[in-house]
Amino acid sequence: IVMNVLLYVLRVVLRLLHPFTPYVTEEIWHLISDITMRDEGDIIVASWPQKEVDISDVKAIDFVEKMKEVIKTCLKIAKTKASVLIRGESGTGKELIAKAIHYNSDRAQAPFITINCAAIPETLLEAELFGYEKGAFTGAYTSKPGKFELADGGTLFLDEIGDLPLPLQAKLLRVLQEQTFERLGSTKVIKVDVRIIAATNRELEQMIKKGEFREDLYWRLNVVPIYLPSLKERIEDIPILVDHFLNKFNSHYGKNVKINSDVLNIFLKYSWPGNVRELENLIERLVLLCENEVIKKEDLPHYSHVALMNAMIGFKVLNNPTLSI
Repeated sequence: IVMNVLLYVLRVVLRLLHPFTPYVTEEIWHLISDITMRDEGDIIVASWPQKEVDISDVKAIDFVEKMKEVIKTCLKIAKTKASVLIRGESGTGKELIAKAIHYNSDRAQAPFITINCAAIPETLLEAELFGYEKGAFTGAYTSKPGKFELADGGTLFLDEIGDLPLPLQAKLLRVLQEQTFERLGSTKVIKVDVRIIAATNRELEQMIKKGEFREDLYWRLNVVPIYLPSLKERIEDIPILVDHFLNKFNSHYGKNVKINSDVLNIFLKYSWPGNVRELENLIERLVLLCENEVIKKEDLPHYSHVALMNAMIGFKVLNNPTLSI
């Protein structure tokens, strides 16, 4: 009981400090929740601030030409309960789109819970999704709610859904159909109201043919399909995104850095295998390390210098010496 009280006090203090401590990340809140979550009979309940979407990033997407249809679709379906399946390569912004749907819906004040189906071992994934009771398995010293319970009233984002093991696909299908499930080690039926948004970079249709993904689950998830094009499919959007990320990181680091047209020309020719995430990370690094007011090709990082320089050969499209944001 003493430990429960101490943990409760810790949670209260952290909640009071949260607005002033941006370094208290969502992961820390989840860790604290894992520690302090107890059965209904105990005094501690799970409650922590939800990590809100970066609204400026969502607005930036709205200005990207080939993404306008995506945003239009998101706004149309945001206030519904329809399941959404977001497709696209890694780094195209699937989680950002999922958050945009959630925070423009009637569930905006409810939890947005994320789980990466590829990052958790199969033996633990079921417990993470559905929770477990004390003594359900070796090491289950306390009861713990799963992601579905935590997302009740809100949205559950199932990232990398194509990596979900077949046995769990059947259980997920049941939850989607009935909105009910049981924790591991329990026979008590739990009813939830959860909106499902799933994402994958895998070809689910081919997986269905190979027997690796359930067709009935596919159709349950694919009520509203959204495809996010890779960055190389929308080269004309790169200057807009570069502008946005320069603004973002200039403000964040208190700088006023511009980008040389030669560098932008390289960006336009480069294939961007990491898509928007790679571009954002590169712009942040360039702004952070730039010692002058203009980023030049010599400032490009060593790991990508050869590839980017090869992309620049014979490719000149801009006349202005700098791109000012």
